[in-house]
Amino acid sequence: MHRADSHATGGTDPGGPGEHRYASGRSTSSPGVRSVAGQVFLWLLVVVVLLVGAGLTALVLQARGYATSDAAHRTRAAAVTMAQVPTVVDALDSSHPTAVLQPLALDVMKKGGFDYVVVAGPDGTRYAQTAQPELIGKHLIGPYQQALKGPITVSFTAPLGRVVESSAPVTRPDGSAAGLVQVGYTVAHASSAVSSQLPVLFGGAAAALAVGTGGAVLVRRRLRRQTHGLGPAEMTRMYEQHDAVLHAVREGVLIVGGDGRALLANDEARRLLKLPPEVEGRPIAELGLDPGLAELLASGQAATDEVHPAGDRLLAVNIRPTEPFGGGPGSVATIRDTTELRALAGQAEAARGRLQLLYDAGLRVGTTLDIVRTTQELVDVAVPRFADFATVELAEAVLRGDEPLPGTGDAGGPRIRRVAAAGIREDRPFYPVGSQISPLPGTPEATALGSGRAALVADLCQAHAWRARDPQTADRILAYGVHSLISTPLEARGRALGTVSFWRAGQSEPFGPEDVAFAEELIARAVICVDNARRYTRERRMAEALQRSLLPRGLPEQSALEAAYRYLPALHRVGGDWFDVIPLPGFRVALVVGDVVGHGLHAAATMGRLRTAVLNFATLDLPPDELLARLDELVARLDQGEAGEGDVEGRDEGEGEGEGELTVTGATCLYAIYDPVSGHCTMARAGHPPPTLVHVDGSVEFVDLPAGPPLGVGGLPFETTELQLAPGAVLVLYTDGLVTSRDRDLENGLATLRRSLATARADASPEDLCRAVFDALAPPRPSDDIALLVARTQLLAPDQVATWDVPDDFAAVSRIRNACNDQLTAWDLEELTFTTELILSELVTNAIRYGTGPIRVRMLRDTSLVCEVSDGSSTAPHLRYADTTDEGGRGLFLVAQLAERWGTRYTARGKVIWAEQPLTAPEYRFEAMLL
Repeated sequence: MHRADSHATGGTDPGGPGEHRYASGRSTSSPGVRSVAGQVFLWLLVVVVLLVGAGLTALVLQARGYATSDAAHRTRAAAVTMAQVPTVVDALDSSHPTAVLQPLALDVMKKGGFDYVVVAGPDGTRYAQTAQPELIGKHLIGPYQQALKGPITVSFTAPLGRVVESSAPVTRPDGSAAGLVQVGYTVAHASSAVSSQLPVLFGGAAAALAVGTGGAVLVRRRLRRQTHGLGPAEMTRMYEQHDAVLHAVREGVLIVGGDGRALLANDEARRLLKLPPEVEGRPIAELGLDPGLAELLASGQAATDEVHPAGDRLLAVNIRPTEPFGGGPGSVATIRDTTELRALAGQAEAARGRLQLLYDAGLRVGTTLDIVRTTQELVDVAVPRFADFATVELAEAVLRGDEPLPGTGDAGGPRIRRVAAAGIREDRPFYPVGSQISPLPGTPEATALGSGRAALVADLCQAHAWRARDPQTADRILAYGVHSLISTPLEARGRALGTVSFWRAGQSEPFGPEDVAFAEELIARAVICVDNARRYTRERRMAEALQRSLLPRGLPEQSALEAAYRYLPALHRVGGDWFDVIPLPGFRVALVVGDVVGHGLHAAATMGRLRTAVLNFATLDLPPDELLARLDELVARLDQGEAGEGDVEGRDEGEGEGEGELTVTGATCLYAIYDPVSGHCTMARAGHPPPTLVHVDGSVEFVDLPAGPPLGVGGLPFETTELQLAPGAVLVLYTDGLVTSRDRDLENGLATLRRSLATARADASPEDLCRAVFDALAPPRPSDDIALLVARTQLLAPDQVATWDVPDDFAAVSRIRNACNDQLTAWDLEELTFTTELILSELVTNAIRYGTGPIRVRMLRDTSLVCEVSDGSSTAPHLRYADTTDEGGRGLFLVAQLAERWGTRYTARGKVIWAEQPLTAPEYRFEAMLL
């Protein structure tokens, strides 16, 4: 070994430096003490020796303890067993105990492998002694009296070694002690067991040395491969050089493991990152770094010159993974101080912030189609990230949804109104929202509206035109600390809608040219939302106007029902809900509630069509099921026609994507007819919610009325339900918008409706019931139209109705006239006697001549006088003009001239021809008819 080292360090080695490294590597890699492998082998040898010594010591101690414990158990068991043998008791009580006990003791000693067995009497005299027979008859040595009370075990040291002795008393049947038995055993006999295990122990040590030697050889070979033949000295010198370079370089170096923990940090990295003293092994997230920088370092992803803040410094970070170069999972980061790039980084951060602001504006501005809310969202997104205060002014026409008038913003032209404002403080010194702003010439607003570009006022103190418009307000704004302004026009499709003003105050930097470009970009994106809201406002206003024109302006006068209604349009889009109270002949009244599916202009127009159709069908006096059947056919034809239409020329460009399309329409409807003479009510519905009936006693129920299919579906008939209503009963008709909403399902809505009606006062009027129902069910921001119609029933008094049965005889006509005269006299309507006689004479004569029985005449007096003639024929009379030579054919003509209205309605048993007259006869009506 010494020769190899001398050769490696010799100055005359012809191999040069390369051969020198090789020789040094060979010398230090041999399994000597100075090599790493030799050191490993030496330490392994020491460890094996220590392990063998410790194992041997433990084995001896374990064997000794086991032998002592085993000897105690064996001797105690033998002594107790022998003491309980009946032969021993009998022998001790005999005259010659030794003759029996000595052979027995020898036998126990041999078979149990004990050193000696002693049997003595209660006075301590030995009667049997196996080890030294000469001691028989002599007295025991030691405190044997304790053994007479119970078994005991003692140990003592004898010349042969440690001895364990157990004594047990020999007792008679009566419990008295007849003697004792002693059994002894030497613990040194266990040494044979230890000796038998020593070969195994030394064999294991030899095997460990063999494995250690092989491990040393493997370590030597592995170290040789990993160190490329370098010895410990070269490796030490290389480590010292690398450590010196690592800590001397003026660039931070941080090595991070694959688990995100710091493995090494040089002095410069500790200084730049302000790392704690103990950094190795700690997670990067716990080093107190900037969250972005910590996430980048722990990620292990490659990075090139990424700039991150670290306290008051800006650091450029480069990261490269070490695994591709054999370094295992992890990365090495180099860090440079780039504080001089702060200004550039600040500009980049500002640019990124503005891009983020533009992105946020796209998300937050225009969430609704309300103009005022859209402008408020614009100023809210600009404050405080771009300006300290922001205001929006719009033309009056724009707020109504119209196109801005020419000259908006010019001197003397239409004014603009402030509609939104926001600021970092609530005590803003500007004109409040709702104020009119006059953009006088030279002011920033006028400049922006006139040029179509943003106007910058970097120093408001120098804006003379702005200050001259309202010196008092301008001084208040300047005193508040506002010093800079950008006024930007809101232009859509070449028309100015208004202006947006951005203000900065206090310590904020004044606006610059780069802020002007950003303000124009921000407004260019937001003005689309403002113009969409304006166009939507226009269409909503048009739809609302159409809807209001199509809905009833009030309820007609009639005496059959006391009615009240409520109508609440949807918050954002008009719908197709409608209601009607339609007077019918005979003082009957029809109640109608309907709902067209969808919203917008098309729904409102469809609602107008259906309402008009219901009014027309009602004049035919059709029963509810037949009226709904005809209405269903009408809706089906409308749907077929509209579904086949293509693009409509001349469609308004402002119509929304769902508004301008003609789509198939669905609708629901409920139609009821109430007769105040009989209290009879007939109703049918087409997919509409069921009506609610409030009885006179206050109980509430939903009428069990078959639902029927919605209008336009077709294929199924509509069913009619007939009710007999007492005077004072209340019918409640409504649309689904009342009982359903986003926060309430149909079942809960119906339960709330029932509860609100049941808790109302017994004498509550229909108006009070409407109020109570709306208070309980109408949402503050309805998403669907709501129509509510409440009607309390009334009956005509018996003295308002007169009825006569007419026999099939023309002679009965005169009797009917006489009875009619008497009834008119009782009603104080003598002035109607002549016209009523003519009307009844003609109608009764036609019924007898052309109709079938039974024939009945009924007169009703209320707000007018109604004469009705019913018969069993379904043939309807018709009005015609008779020639001058005709003798007949003028009867219905006379009826039509004398009555204010007349008509025919069909019943289940025939028809009714009626004629209605005002209670006051017009002067000269008959004379005018004859002229």
